[in-house]
Amino acid sequence: MSFKSLAGALALASMWAAAPAHAQDFPTRTVRIISAFPAGSGPDAAARVLAHTLALSWGQQVIVAPRPGGSGFIAAGAVKNSAPDGHDLLITDDGQITINPSLYKKMPFDVERDFDAAAVFFRTPSFIAVAANGPITTAKDLTALASANPDTVSFGSPRIGSPSHLGGALYAMLTNTKMLHVPFTETTQLFTAVASGDVTWGLGTVATTGALVRSGKVRLIAVAAEKRVADQPDIPTVVESGGPAGFEVAAWVGFLARQGTPKGTLDKINRDIQRALREPELQVFLGKVGYEPVYASRDEFIALIRSDTKKNAERVARAGAKAE
Repeated sequence: MSFKSLAGALALASMWAAAPAHAQDFPTRTVRIISAFPAGSGPDAAARVLAHTLALSWGQQVIVAPRPGGSGFIAAGAVKNSAPDGHDLLITDDGQITINPSLYKKMPFDVERDFDAAAVFFRTPSFIAVAANGPITTAKDLTALASANPDTVSFGSPRIGSPSHLGGALYAMLTNTKMLHVPFTETTQLFTAVASGDVTWGLGTVATTGALVRSGKVRLIAVAAEKRVADQPDIPTVVESGGPAGFEVAAWVGFLARQGTPKGTLDKINRDIQRALREPELQVFLGKVGYEPVYASRDEFIALIRSDTKKNAERVARAGAKAE
């Protein structure tokens, strides 16, 4: 579901468990952004720029506390066990909250039971990345190569069940080809393998592929989106590049609070994050790393989580993905 079409889903989405209608003044002390991302990563850096902007607005310190690892479970657990007052916020991505429930037989939390949606932060489209010195220059080339070499052409992903894994499986399905999935433990390893030709292709973002693209080792041949990205206008869409229609892969990052946080507090967090997203400093930073700010209400965020959870359940089943 695209962000433009979220409004249509609102009629299907009811509010999560009721929270008090009135909140005390917020914040009254330091706000911690518990991050599921490693320190120094793109989302971590973006969260720190946002934290600075929010601190100026709120008159309270806002700190980013990385708790990476465990498929996002460590960070989620910290917020799940925090006070339901909005002073501890979880920053996480769509994979961790809309893919993991279908990937793992047992989850240490339930998204709707244990958390409240606060705000979407940004989205980032995925690009088809290949070796810069290889023979593939278009999506049409990729499809032709895979058609002629079943189970030989490979695509990599940072982990089993990641958006990149499910996206690669989707591409194979849409092109009626058979490709080999090669999981890695981190994106750096993945795109180093793409650059060397050890892996044929992978889905990456401007942030995850940037260094290798700038060094001339990796080429982005198409964006898996409905239209071209404003900051990368020379890169065609997959359809424009001769690939299959309907191949769209994008990730988003957002904020959750512990279930039971007052509705007034959640609404304030949502409004203030949307306001911060309009600040020039944050807009410039997000643009440099290929992140697109998302201005979404809490109702729209809830609808997005639910629609993506359903969509990803279908993709996980189709890919036969299981957490190791």
